[in-house]
Amino acid sequence: MKTIQQLLDSKKYKEVISIAPHRPVFDALVVLAEYKIGALLVLDGDKLAGIFSERDYAREVVLKGKSSKTTAISEVMTANVITSKLTDTVEQAMTIMSEKRIRHLPVLDNGKVVGMLSIGDVVKETIDYQQRLIKQLESYITG
Repeated sequence: MKTIQQLLDSKKYKEVISIAPHRPVFDALVVLAEYKIGALLVLDGDKLAGIFSERDYAREVVLKGKSSKTTAISEVMTANVITSKLTDTVEQAMTIMSEKRIRHLPVLDNGKVVGMLSIGDVVKETIDYQQRLIKQLESYITG
């Protein structure tokens, strides 16, 4: 199975898509819509401060009657972020995401954010891996 490094290398967007914690939630929503993604890394300089997701917006802004134009990301983001390493496998990422019930997994290299995986990235790679394995086994059996 591929490593997270290999999976990140194959992603459409290579850059880390992020927002600063002092920015209003509205700005984050614009970025989410522009990139058609469900979560943003919140970086304070180059330090991971948290993650902001559509769930955070729904639960912490909409349901609590806050304004997305005046509420800072830092007020509603998830600050306790679970992360992964470049050398971890996709299978390890899937396990972390399943056990912790999270949909987005920031990836760190020597403490620096280098990317983020979504559950969709991990599931797609897992299915691709299983299909490759099935073809190899069929070839071996019929070969």
